[in-house]
Amino acid sequence: MFLICGLGNPGIKYVNTRHNVGFQLIDKLIIKYNFESYKKDKIKEIFKGYIGKHKCLLIKPLTFMNLSGIAIKEVLDFYKIKKNYLYVIHDDLDLKTAKIKIKVGGGNGGHNGLESIDEIIGKNYNRLRIGIDHPGSKDLVSKYVLSKFLKNEIIIIENKLLIIVEFFQLALEDTNLFLTRITEKK
Repeated sequence: MFLICGLGNPGIKYVNTRHNVGFQLIDKLIIKYNFESYKKDKIKEIFKGYIGKHKCLLIKPLTFMNLSGIAIKEVLDFYKIKKNYLYVIHDDLDLKTAKIKIKVGGGNGGHNGLESIDEIIGKNYNRLRIGIDHPGSKDLVSKYVLSKFLKNEIIIIENKLLIIVEFFQLALEDTNLFLTRITEKK
């Protein structure tokens, strides 16, 4: 079984913010693959279903970004899911808007959600990075990640998320082919 976690912050004021692009992708996966709501408590919301032939749990941590690792560890432990079956979807300041990369492990780049996860479960898990661009100055980052996408960016991000969802099964099977398909489809 795969655990696919989208990072974001709970609450209406964070909807469609740059930092919540992980939640946005989870919402699109739920719709596309008909996932059903499975469990919700104070720290997480879980959905269950299949992506292709792969049984998956989708999770949205409800602890705010800087405590995301708590919910992930709880689900990994309870369902005995190995870290190599964990995919964390998150925003990335170091990538241009809507650019996609997948990697295993690495640094957290100052991302509070990744920092929490790394501290609690370690670093060797799959990361699907979605570019949100950089505001230009380190001093602007906190405000920038909590801001909403601009109108022209919304179109770009929405289109990219739909393409990711279309080919998401490949992300679980062959990341190189997944990235190729994402690149080919404009």
